[in-house]
Amino acid sequence: MTDAASASAPARTPLSRLRLATAQLNPVVGDVKGNAALVRSARAEAAAAGADLLLLSELFLAGYPTEDLVLKPAFVRACREAAEDLARDTADGGPAVLVGLPWSDGEGVHNSVALLDGGRIAAIRHKVDLPNYGVFDEKRVFTPGPLPGPVEFRGLRLGLPICEDAWTDEVVECLTETGAEILLIPNASPYWAGKAEERLQVMVARVVESGLPLVYCNQFGGQDELVFDGASFALNADRSLAFQLPQFASLISVTDWERDGEGVLRCVSGPVHPLPAREEANWLACVQGLRDYVDKNRFPGVVLGLSGGIDSAVCAAMAVDALGADRVHGIMMPYRYTSSDSLRDAKASADALGLRYDIVPIEAPMTGFTEVLAPLFAGRAPDITEENLQSRSRGVILMAVSNKFGAMVLTTGNKSEMSVGYATLYGDMNGGYNPIKDLYKTEVYRLAAWRNLNRPDSLKGPAGEVVPAAVSTKAPSAELRENQTDQDSLPPYDVLDAILEGLVENELSVAEIEARGHDRATIQRVEHLLYIAEYKRRQAPPGVKITRRNFGRDRRYPITNRFRDR
Repeated sequence: MTDAASASAPARTPLSRLRLATAQLNPVVGDVKGNAALVRSARAEAAAAGADLLLLSELFLAGYPTEDLVLKPAFVRACREAAEDLARDTADGGPAVLVGLPWSDGEGVHNSVALLDGGRIAAIRHKVDLPNYGVFDEKRVFTPGPLPGPVEFRGLRLGLPICEDAWTDEVVECLTETGAEILLIPNASPYWAGKAEERLQVMVARVVESGLPLVYCNQFGGQDELVFDGASFALNADRSLAFQLPQFASLISVTDWERDGEGVLRCVSGPVHPLPAREEANWLACVQGLRDYVDKNRFPGVVLGLSGGIDSAVCAAMAVDALGADRVHGIMMPYRYTSSDSLRDAKASADALGLRYDIVPIEAPMTGFTEVLAPLFAGRAPDITEENLQSRSRGVILMAVSNKFGAMVLTTGNKSEMSVGYATLYGDMNGGYNPIKDLYKTEVYRLAAWRNLNRPDSLKGPAGEVVPAAVSTKAPSAELRENQTDQDSLPPYDVLDAILEGLVENELSVAEIEARGHDRATIQRVEHLLYIAEYKRRQAPPGVKITRRNFGRDRRYPITNRFRDR
């Protein structure tokens, strides 16, 4: 425990009730000054509402996840200095602050939460259970703390388990046995489909075991591939929902907690916001991930190829929803195999969204490539090489526009295509970010249908049909040769996606997937394509995590790999 100012703070009367401000905000990794400014602003709002305590999310001053940034002593030092500076503010007698930060001591660097009160850092607690699965690798960079006791705060005993500490029972059990009266849990829990319900079930289990009320404060905002959806909530000791904050929104909510007849703290009243259904939540996650990636990395906007297909139409709609039409540039790059339908549908997408739209034919660059390569390719028939040249010509054009105007190139490949390598390196995989990277093709279609009927208030795009109906009904095609469709090379997408769900999401064997009614030879072919495309995926841009097992952070397979399930 370290004081940041004189311990001569004003005397306080023990609280008979707790007015708590729960801050579901959007920090930026590494922006210590900016994050501290968010804390100050939130504290001012909490003070105006008469709050006693402000609760922020996990590692708020650093941003989450810090990854190897936390191994830099200067960064850890900057976070501590910011906490000490913020602690001095609390000498004014206003709200205390619970804020997360990396904390270095003789044992190592900890993932910690500090109580700032009375002009000083009044208490520190360290995370015990460091997650080391999926997207998490905290054991690499943090040292676990000892089992904690509660923190004394104005006559209350606060239990402060940090994120994963509340996903298992040991830390909460220790806090309960040592006299905690309420659990205040700072979290940085990333989104995937169905995660909100899972969090609620786990926290209900902690309430049942401890008999204590709890407040689950979750981070909001995008950080590289991860999106933090907020959806903070609280449970009373009887497991009833005390409050539920909205998903995908930045806000501060103030609630009052009083002791009931048995002396147990209970929320007097709190807002209960309904959480969106699957399609809406997935769309909002893709939009938020894209918005924060572009804005936090200070790109002026995005540019993407508009092909007239479903994937680019959905990505364009997400981009306009995230950034506004004035920051999105769509370019159609036709060649001799581009159909009139695709030209019509690409323009219809642009018109529906109101974005800038240009046509840049690739006949000239393709002629140049063909002529310069002719001596090397003499005697060989055209094949996939010439198809990939078309895609790479388009990639060069998009990167040139990006270099000239500063907009980031958006890639538009879905998870089905990325799984089996149905994408061209340095062609349609060229770019900085992909909002649908973790969405299977069948889900892309479902989201398009949902968005055409819905427009939540947080979106910047127009209402109505933003993905033209014709795009959703025609057979998908890369249009790299005459009369080409995706199904010339791949199983139907409903079949492919079902097989991939088994192989990627659930790690099922070929036999187990066959038992679900799929053809064994098809499964084995898809498995082979999945493995040999690993080298492509390693070179793909980041994209929003939507499923439990996204490529890159969750599913980490070797590139050189001869295993096949036979």
